[in-house]
Amino acid sequence: MPTVNRSTIGRNLDMLIVDDDEELREGLASYFTRRGHAVAQAADAQEALRQLESRAFGVAILDVVMPGMSGMDLLGRMRDEHVDTEVVLLTGEGSIETAVEAMKLGACDFLTKPIRLKQLEGVVHKAVETGRIRKENRQLSDLLRRSVSQHHMIGDSPAIREVFRLIERAGPSDKPILIQGESGAGKELIARALHEASPRADKPMVVINCAAMPELLLESELFGHEKGAFTGASASKPGLFEAADGGSLFIDEIGELSAALQPKLLRVLEDGSLRRVGSLKERRVDVRLIAATNRDITFEVQEKRFREDLYYRINMMTIQAPPLRERGADVRILAEHFCGEGWEFEPECLQAIEKYHWPGNVRQLINAIERMRILADNELLCKANLPPEVLGVGPHRGHLVYDSDIDLATLTRARIVQAMRENLGNKARAAEVLGVNRRSLYRLIGKYQILPSELGS
Repeated sequence: MPTVNRSTIGRNLDMLIVDDDEELREGLASYFTRRGHAVAQAADAQEALRQLESRAFGVAILDVVMPGMSGMDLLGRMRDEHVDTEVVLLTGEGSIETAVEAMKLGACDFLTKPIRLKQLEGVVHKAVETGRIRKENRQLSDLLRRSVSQHHMIGDSPAIREVFRLIERAGPSDKPILIQGESGAGKELIARALHEASPRADKPMVVINCAAMPELLLESELFGHEKGAFTGASASKPGLFEAADGGSLFIDEIGELSAALQPKLLRVLEDGSLRRVGSLKERRVDVRLIAATNRDITFEVQEKRFREDLYYRINMMTIQAPPLRERGADVRILAEHFCGEGWEFEPECLQAIEKYHWPGNVRQLINAIERMRILADNELLCKANLPPEVLGVGPHRGHLVYDSDIDLATLTRARIVQAMRENLGNKARAAEVLGVNRRSLYRLIGKYQILPSELGS
């Protein structure tokens, strides 16, 4: 029998036994139940399909010969509709042809009755390992379709050293972590460092931004959907919780999560259970949640926009991502890192970079350096090629100049344009500066008929 990694079967297994022989079925169920597994039974294929619709099973043991739909036909249906369930076939009339056909249909193994219980247990363990490998391959394929940041955390200021200390302490834990800080301050890098410092580092870390998509799409992305669940759902699709099973899920801008989705997230955090959109089947996942926000979540709780019980679930520990203006000499360290090999700064350029307050944080610094590289005549980055707001020639926050007769609407419009230009057209950062949410900012831009050309880039 093949060697099996026993660590992969440490947690209880959900099993389904399908056989019209009641005595054999009850005997197998009793045996595996005594070993700590959750076992469901079905006397025929139709009953098995009904159970598969409402519950996810890790392994199914099927009899080949049954009244009505055969075990082979049931296996074919399961390969199309229940790909996460590994199948072991049992038959009293074994043949090489039948075994080959079963393997082609996707069975994990094929045993001939009478069976020895220890042998069957070994085959079930092998099926669990096979399922784990298949799932990891699906997760890897999904991750390869998603962009992954290659940046690492850099700095030596007291503020960033405190972040490093908290990562070292909290990383090995399995508890949810909340990262708070301004946009562009490196919250995703902190999340990746937490994941890499955890026992889940060899499993996937999946990333989603709640502010980047509408509610229905966000629900489908997080929890998955079944074929036909909504217009355009032409095939079933697992959600990001399933893609991250065994690893970590980083939810950025969790403060943007709608009131309708908050209870579903709470349920996953409480017991690991979820249902795809359009499905009654309950699935279980083992995921560590890392969340981030640039909002004051305690204020959102007080205003009844964020559930208090969910807040306490995600906030076992908070890590504050320091803004770049509070990181002192890290500004020079980061600038020299991001300028790239073979490039140099003229002294006046570095002085201007260190003097500026960087409201867009590290992301804005990276954009400024990229701009200088594009405009450079050689490998020297010059002060003259810095963005106007860094040089102090553009409008500055807190320095609006206006006539005493100006009306409130004109002043409001000018302030929105100013905030957008200061933040390089980034609506999330501009909304934070203005003290409104992003949806409100979009409405204000429409209300005052502000053109894209006025908003910066």
